[in-house]
Amino acid sequence: MRTDQTAVDLFAGAGGLSLGFQQAGFAVRAAVEYDPIHCATHEFNFPDCATICRSVTDIDGDYIRSHSEIGDKEISVVVGGAPCQGFSLIGKRALDDPRNSLVFHFLRLVKELRPKYFVFENVKGLTLGHHRHFLHEIIHEFKELGFCIVEPYRVLNALWYGVPQDRQRLFLLGARRGLPLPAYPLPTHQPNYETVADLHDLPRTPTVWEAIGDLPEVDEYPELLESDSTYAKYSQPSDYAKMLRDSSETTRKGLRLVTSSLRTVHTPLSKKRFRATPFGNVESISRFLKLNPDGYCNTLRAGTASDRGAFTSPRPIHPYTPRCITVREAARLHSYPDWFRFHVTKWHGFRQIGNSVPPLLARNVALQIATLLRRSRSVQVNVAVPQLGDVRLLSLDMSEAAQRYNVSSQVIPRRQRIAEEAYA
Repeated sequence: MRTDQTAVDLFAGAGGLSLGFQQAGFAVRAAVEYDPIHCATHEFNFPDCATICRSVTDIDGDYIRSHSEIGDKEISVVVGGAPCQGFSLIGKRALDDPRNSLVFHFLRLVKELRPKYFVFENVKGLTLGHHRHFLHEIIHEFKELGFCIVEPYRVLNALWYGVPQDRQRLFLLGARRGLPLPAYPLPTHQPNYETVADLHDLPRTPTVWEAIGDLPEVDEYPELLESDSTYAKYSQPSDYAKMLRDSSETTRKGLRLVTSSLRTVHTPLSKKRFRATPFGNVESISRFLKLNPDGYCNTLRAGTASDRGAFTSPRPIHPYTPRCITVREAARLHSYPDWFRFHVTKWHGFRQIGNSVPPLLARNVALQIATLLRRSRSVQVNVAVPQLGDVRLLSLDMSEAAQRYNVSSQVIPRRQRIAEEAYA
């Protein structure tokens, strides 16, 4: 959808924030991401967006404008979640710690791009203990740049916005001085174990089984051992699943195209342990959580990057089948629509989901800013399936992706392959 509400996504990954803002009516014109594999996935899902495969440390605001359709247009919002790792000792600035240089560059690019609004997303831990000193330092720097901050800052749980995953993230919302400040989005749902903000009439957050119960059982499709897609039979969807299904997808003889569901082969012993694990409990050997079909997913994590061992983060166990969930099932639990695809390998696919903001959570934040920009009490959500890119982008290896974006294939150190079965 063409719009004059231009957004820039920094540290874009596969595009959870991009998708949420796109659905809220923003035109995401530029996305900066240094991992070539993630860039290729982002380019596939957002072919109208300029995917800039560079580190934020190597570019400036003019580079982003000149390498996209933005040019000299005003930017409505800059979004992103810069990794934070180092914290200063007493009397020293955490922003001077080299490990926090990415946060510094987020601030710098906001200054250079001069958007009307910004959204800074990060881990809940930044609000706890001595880490809060660093957070307050970040807020101070934004104010020095001429932005007002919505205070007090808030940690938002994806469960409150209809995502069947317990995932808490910090959001800092800021507006250029002189513009109205956005509000944090009110909860739209409440989990089945709590009441949020005393709003008793909210619909219940969909459960794990409402999210994935209609998906085909991948163990019944041997072709998914070699390919991440096939035509398969779906069951009756819940309201949540129906929302994420692609209404215009190609069907063949009553079958629907299922993607991002490459299977994992587990040993008979692993399957026996998985079967014996009760719902909602952690399996004792693998330390994987077995999902409760009537509950919610734990926080899906990305695992470590290839330069830190390439360890796969523990993947939840399917409620009824003795196996780990697929990338597509993880995507459903993260609120990605079925048309949104990920890299064909499970390792990259799970990383792309675990590193991203749930699109439904991102959309609720984005709608608050869109409402101010349009001076309207309501903004129509755009969930139409967009034109997608070349599917070959999803199967590029690191060397091929690096060549496409003219960067070194060593920009991300090579993965040290670790057998998945060692974890299962």
